[in-house]
Amino acid sequence: MKKAFIPVILMFMLLLSACGQQQAQPAQPETPAAGNETKEGMVVYQSEKGPVEVPAQPKRIIGLTNAPNIVSIEGTLVGVDQWTKQNPLFKEKLKDVEVVSDADLEKILALKPDLIVAGSEMKNLDQLSKIAPTVVFTWGKLDYLSQQLEIGKLLNKEKEAQAWMDDFKSRAKTAGEQIKAKIGENATVSVLEYDTKDFYVFGNNWARGTEILYQAMGLNMPDKVQKDVLSAGYHKLSLESIPDYVGDYLVLSRRNGSNNEFLQSVTWKNIPAVKNNRIIEIDTEASTYSDPITLEYLLKIYTEQFLAKS
Repeated sequence: MKKAFIPVILMFMLLLSACGQQQAQPAQPETPAAGNETKEGMVVYQSEKGPVEVPAQPKRIIGLTNAPNIVSIEGTLVGVDQWTKQNPLFKEKLKDVEVVSDADLEKILALKPDLIVAGSEMKNLDQLSKIAPTVVFTWGKLDYLSQQLEIGKLLNKEKEAQAWMDDFKSRAKTAGEQIKAKIGENATVSVLEYDTKDFYVFGNNWARGTEILYQAMGLNMPDKVQKDVLSAGYHKLSLESIPDYVGDYLVLSRRNGSNNEFLQSVTWKNIPAVKNNRIIEIDTEASTYSDPITLEYLLKIYTEQFLAKS
């Protein structure tokens, strides 16, 4: 009888021992999820197309889009699009930077970038991503402040971007209050642009400082602009319809060297804002972006000139 119980007792003791060892065993670290491991000096940026492994401190950036945002936060560019290069606000800062496009794959490769910033509409995105980590942005998907914040995150300068945003919003709001006290709470402002042939009117998010005027400052756009332009962003005008879109005050964006015969017409000269000298002229080439450098430049112009108007 005793012999019959020995195996049972041994089995029971072994079972208790095994359970004790299992409970005493330290917890093992979890295996990192796929895609969370990064190489040294790299971080994962959550782009609109998904996670992209990028340098924590990029040193050679190709800016096919959003180059002005990169310049404003002191990112080191080695290649930019031609429009940014030609912009008078950036010429000095970009004098040694090459002009490239999404078609210039060999030229981009030769520049040895460690980060490429491109537009979602561009060609050769797959090829570009083989040259260097490529982050894609869709134009207009983010508002002008959120776009700057994303560039800050991408370049590991989120705090700097956020600090500028907070300060800019505060200063622009104050300027808007001062302007409305000067020109009237209900005064309307239009933003028009012309070249040698055509006129355009802009909504509240198509550069030319519209984000400042309508969003940050809280100035009013004419009802017709709000109805016909706000959703589309901009609207091409027939010459006879121009007076219908001009508010009490007019911001007029003029391309350097361009002139338009309509400016000498009786119709133009009889527009109240024109007749009363309530026009603020800006340089189109220096006003086509919504980055901090451009916005600071236009905020100064608008604040000074609106407050100088009667």
